[in-house]
Amino acid sequence: MNFFELLESTPQIFGIIALILSFATLVTFFLNLNYKFRLTGASIFALLLSISSWAFLQSYSENIHVEGAIYAPIVYDNGFDLIIAKANGDFPSEAVAPTLKQISLNLKRGSRSGKNVTIRIRGLEKISDDISKPIILGEIKKSFINENSEINA
Repeated sequence: MNFFELLESTPQIFGIIALILSFATLVTFFLNLNYKFRLTGASIFALLLSISSWAFLQSYSENIHVEGAIYAPIVYDNGFDLIIAKANGDFPSEAVAPTLKQISLNLKRGSRSGKNVTIRIRGLEKISDDISKPIILGEIKKSFINENSEINA
């Protein structure tokens, strides 16, 4: 069983444990045993684990991969309307559009407070030994209103 299969089965596992502990708790209350309140706490905790693992599973999504895209780390994100990714020195120009599309598709709706987001890939052009200037290789504008994106490469 790999990690993702285990992740998908944890709500059921914790739910079964919570049901078993709840049944044991009812038995200890009817028999008036000393550890009935400990079982009550364990039952509630198992139920909370089941609910929280289900909620995590609902919010979890894997990254989308676009063919031809190259990994470009995000170096600036203002959390509102601008994201800048860094291109290495040997970044091919035909990979700019797929990389922008991949970053755009992996951008979640709830992670922005702005409705329109500009995503740019920038490289550095060396001017002299110690000086370089940023060059925009391409940009994409993503709208969360109508889920459209337009690429300017």
